[in-house]
Amino acid sequence: MTSNNRISRSIRRNRGAAAVALVAATALLAGCSSSGDKSGNPLTDSKASGDSVVVGSNNFPESTLLADIYGEALKAKGIKVTYKPNIGSRETTYGLLKNGSIKVLPEYNGALLAYLDPKAKPKTVEATTAAIEAKLDSKLTMLKPAAAQSKDSVTVNAATAQKYHLTAKSTIADLKDIAGDLVMGASPEFQTRQQGLVGLKDVYGLQFKSFRALDAGGPLTQAALKKNAVQAADIFTTDATISKEKFVVLQDPQNLFGFENVQPLVQKKALPQKGVDALDAVSAKLDTATLLDLDTQVQAQNKDPLDVAKAWLKSAGLA
Repeated sequence: MTSNNRISRSIRRNRGAAAVALVAATALLAGCSSSGDKSGNPLTDSKASGDSVVVGSNNFPESTLLADIYGEALKAKGIKVTYKPNIGSRETTYGLLKNGSIKVLPEYNGALLAYLDPKAKPKTVEATTAAIEAKLDSKLTMLKPAAAQSKDSVTVNAATAQKYHLTAKSTIADLKDIAGDLVMGASPEFQTRQQGLVGLKDVYGLQFKSFRALDAGGPLTQAALKKNAVQAADIFTTDATISKEKFVVLQDPQNLFGFENVQPLVQKKALPQKGVDALDAVSAKLDTATLLDLDTQVQAQNKDPLDVAKAWLKSAGLA
């Protein structure tokens, strides 16, 4: 999953237009038009037709898994679903949502807001959703966010966790007295970012022994943390290596790394109320630990994401 991890980070964080994505978008959007909004409930006034709800995903494994979860949850309510997986980056999928080529897409609220309004700095999940809605195309809306977040973190390896008695309930602040003994590993940019060493010092008072420039949570960072070349690193909170290597992700109570809640982005009027309720129910059950487990099954154990989605929905009472 190492290369996929780098792809996912790029897609979630990219705030500019990617040339390849825009070329793809132009081809996919050519000849398509969107109809104007009609009065009524923007979520539930779907047209009475036999058309399928098209569920799309960006081109990284977690997005495909989430799309399968959404699609199968809708199917469980008797809604016809068609999948368009691995489409591309946000520059492409956002345009396809606007023109109606896809109707439902798993998103990450913080990254979507950064794409729509790079200057926004909301303080809560609710404020993040409100800020997104203020910038969204008028044909789109967000459903309820899940507790599950896939975001940057300060993660320690098993040996460091054992040595300093750190657990999944420990916070970044718990490193304050021991950071001087630890080497921190992350992308080169992490050194100068507020969501990096600058913020870790300002917000949590951390001063690490040294910093090692690696990659953005990819194979170099993972290997360095595993081999104890670094004792702490910036790893995505749903990276499958966390489970595999027994890494410990430290809690971020001050939300230094912002919000990256999984949240459905949908075209208005695309879903009947039972469909809205189905996706809201998914969000109510999906937390970070669960998503990490599901990602591990797909990316580390090589299970089919559709099978993983179906099994989880059944276990959660959603199918």
